[in-house]
Amino acid sequence: MRDDALRRGDLVEVKSPAEILATLDDRGTLGGLPFMPEMIAYCGRRFVVDKRADKICDTINWTGSRRLPDTVLLEQLRCDGSGHDGCQAECRLFWKEAWLRRVRPDEAVAPPPAGDLSAVTERTTSNSSYTAVIDSRQVRRYRCQATELFGATYHVKTWDPRAYVREYATGNVKFQTFLRVLGRALWYQPLRKLGIRPRIVLPGTAAPGTQAKSTAGLQPGEYVTVRSREEIAATLTPEGKNRGLWFDGDEMLPFCGGTFRVRQRLNHFIDDRTGEMITLKSDCLTLDGVVCSGERSLGRWFCAREIYPYWREVWLRRAGDPPTPVAAGAGSLAAAERQKHHPGSGQIHEGAESRVDEELADRKPTA
Repeated sequence: MRDDALRRGDLVEVKSPAEILATLDDRGTLGGLPFMPEMIAYCGRRFVVDKRADKICDTINWTGSRRLPDTVLLEQLRCDGSGHDGCQAECRLFWKEAWLRRVRPDEAVAPPPAGDLSAVTERTTSNSSYTAVIDSRQVRRYRCQATELFGATYHVKTWDPRAYVREYATGNVKFQTFLRVLGRALWYQPLRKLGIRPRIVLPGTAAPGTQAKSTAGLQPGEYVTVRSREEIAATLTPEGKNRGLWFDGDEMLPFCGGTFRVRQRLNHFIDDRTGEMITLKSDCLTLDGVVCSGERSLGRWFCAREIYPYWREVWLRRAGDPPTPVAAGAGSLAAAERQKHHPGSGQIHEGAESRVDEELADRKPTA
């Protein structure tokens, strides 16, 4: 890593629109990574570096971990979908170091840039969607950081020790976390390779087509308790799905018994693989502070994307009063710790099944 590379805890300022525009190509990207319309509002503002994007999961081609060069994540800044027709995925935003400048805490804040925003707005907005011809029909497809990540990154081998050491050396994780996750990787990966640890961690007993839908009608702001392992298994098929939506046992089981607030009901989101806007017919929720930890996903250890898992209502029960924060299962981050972070992305892992497979019948290509 370069001596001047940004590290966790550094204070940075997002450069002006004109400075950022000078780094972008005609497609509005730097090194293949788009600067999106949703990011313009942060120009001139200061944030703390949360992590380097040295190890992130591949949700497009499922190659495992990948590295995004010269890129960091800032606090819990997430895409609000305003530049992509209201996509609700709430992915974390990636920031090229060329779009940032390191500043001192006592350094005076510069006045907001007075330059015209139209040029960078036009460049980023015009590249956020395009028209594709599919089966002789013109359909709208979207382009964002999530859809372009594969081309902007390079593969990190699961057994490359440098990738793990780098997570600690750059300050991405504390030493205790480093040892815990490394130990888990050294234990679980061989078991999976030998077929001893199955890919479907929580297979169910329900026959496809027999799964009843919840009528609870849970709404954002309500508190819910995640049902037990046994209760959830009763709602899943042997493939670990409920009406097509995969239950990610590695990352979601630790939350069983925890109480959380409903963040939002998902209606539509962009499919990372195709750029299609997926419209949901069935119940699908996210919970505040409940994100993929990167501590349990085989082949994707230390992933920093913190994607929101998607939940069926039948996996939850209405809890009533706000809870006292408790740990969300042994070995996972405490719910209280996670909820310190902004509200602020789904369970794309191990199958866009979690986002897309359910939607084979629900897909509605956007004209």
